[in-house]
Amino acid sequence: MGSQNFVATEWLGRHLGEPALGIIDGSWHLPPTGRSGPAEFLARHIPGAVFFDIDVIADPSTGLPHMLPNPVVFSEAMSRLGLGDGMAMVVYDAHGLFAAARVWWTLKAFGVADVKILEGGLPKWIKEGRPLEEGEPTRQSRAFTARLDHGVVASLDDVRRALQGQSIQVVDARPADRFEGLAPEPRPGLKSGHMPGALNLPFVEILEAGKLKSGPALAAAFAARGVDLSKPMIMTCGSGVTAAMLALAAEEAGGKVAGLYDGSWAEWGGRADCPVATGPAKSQQA
Repeated sequence: MGSQNFVATEWLGRHLGEPALGIIDGSWHLPPTGRSGPAEFLARHIPGAVFFDIDVIADPSTGLPHMLPNPVVFSEAMSRLGLGDGMAMVVYDAHGLFAAARVWWTLKAFGVADVKILEGGLPKWIKEGRPLEEGEPTRQSRAFTARLDHGVVASLDDVRRALQGQSIQVVDARPADRFEGLAPEPRPGLKSGHMPGALNLPFVEILEAGKLKSGPALAAAFAARGVDLSKPMIMTCGSGVTAAMLALAAEEAGGKVAGLYDGSWAEWGGRADCPVATGPAKSQQA
């Protein structure tokens, strides 16, 4: 793809087994699917890979799904997985491109300098007949030092300020029917609709056959939804997973990401003090 954020299956195939390379399966599935990322990993994964569970390597104290943990917890989790300081890391998932973007963003947020996503993910790897392993991997513990860059994480107050001003756009990755309040949220207890002033770019519109679209096609997708790539953006979604896909897409298209709202709609839609709008987005460029 000519991208700094992706590697090809051919590249990974040549580098399997290298001790300074960490291969990470970040598969995650929406609860209604009934699929289990950990179980599917045990059944088959890329040789040498470890499983990064976004629901486990998280902060359970918030009551919100897969929120970023504190740096100490993250460091301990990475060490147990055998992922240490200075390693290059490649993330993939079972969909082609879905939760791998969330793990990519998380690793970058905690200071991993060299992290890329496997283009086409596990489906492309399997389609090409490349090797697979099963079972629980055994990896030697390594020292990992997490340094959280708070600048890449947007808080509730950051989002409120962005919605009240004109300098930062808030872009929601949820499907249009959920954004517009026409469909219920998959998580119980949440209001339907969107943040007043937010824009909507459903994540399916940045994908093509399980891969991210090309840079020009991504730029067109943002423009079609009224998003100005020359202005900074805060990305949001249902629970912070597909927002990372938008962050990845914006970076590939040359845009500026001002942060990812980790709480996303799981937080905003569950609070009585957060206003909700329905209907299509009102473009900030109007």
